[in-house]
Amino acid sequence: MSDIQIIPTGGALGAEVRGLDLSQPLSAEQVNRLRAAFLDHCVLFFRDQRISEEDQVRFSRYFGNPVPHVREQPDRPIQEIFIISNVQENGKPIGALGNEELQFHSDLAYMQKPGSISILYAVEAPKAGGDTLWANGYASYDALDEDLKQRLAGRRAIHRHSRPQQNPPVPASHPVFRTHPETGRKVLYVSPHFTKYIEGLGEEESRELLDRLIAHGTHPRFAWRHQWRVGDLLMWDNRCTMHRRETFEDSQRRTMKRTQMFGDEPY
Repeated sequence: MSDIQIIPTGGALGAEVRGLDLSQPLSAEQVNRLRAAFLDHCVLFFRDQRISEEDQVRFSRYFGNPVPHVREQPDRPIQEIFIISNVQENGKPIGALGNEELQFHSDLAYMQKPGSISILYAVEAPKAGGDTLWANGYASYDALDEDLKQRLAGRRAIHRHSRPQQNPPVPASHPVFRTHPETGRKVLYVSPHFTKYIEGLGEEESRELLDRLIAHGTHPRFAWRHQWRVGDLLMWDNRCTMHRRETFEDSQRRTMKRTQMFGDEPY
């Protein structure tokens, strides 16, 4: 336990964990230390890991039940692993999401029960670009004007994916300000990628308020950037963060392996 170091990034969220080899099983004491640090910092990252897919799934199970991603992918031996890559083999992509920019979002917020914890392991990383930025939903909520908090207290918003086939039959409706189920803290829970409108408001008012909330929640003062290296493993809390990926040259290979846990309906 004394060998584990939790080193905050100095940014709005995030901490590096040193002293653990994630290819090996962890003790209950180590897992408890990581759980506490995770709730404190919202994002944890581990450098220079050399892990198998089985190792990644085992590590994920310390924090929840990893399940196959809702998005279709080529058949793979370990279904809990979701490949994110721009690489093609035999003319076909080996994974999803290519090399384009991905706007700020909380994973799977378009589902009735969205993603809770995501874990991403870097197998290949481009020399430049492809950075991921996370935004702290606690900090952005806390910094909102009190009048806006009162105005939107109890309001809900509709979240939809741009690919219709990924959406559930009934559109997902989530609180604009959700409550984290473990910390009890309030979180700003809207994003430019998935949030479409605030229920019960006119179209113009809804758009004006969403634009205001999104500009606030994605402000650089609430964000932290991670530059990926091969062997990095990151885990993040979708219940209190959102993230975006920057674009990179398609000639540069980028391959990540992701595991995903789901939570309950936000409240």
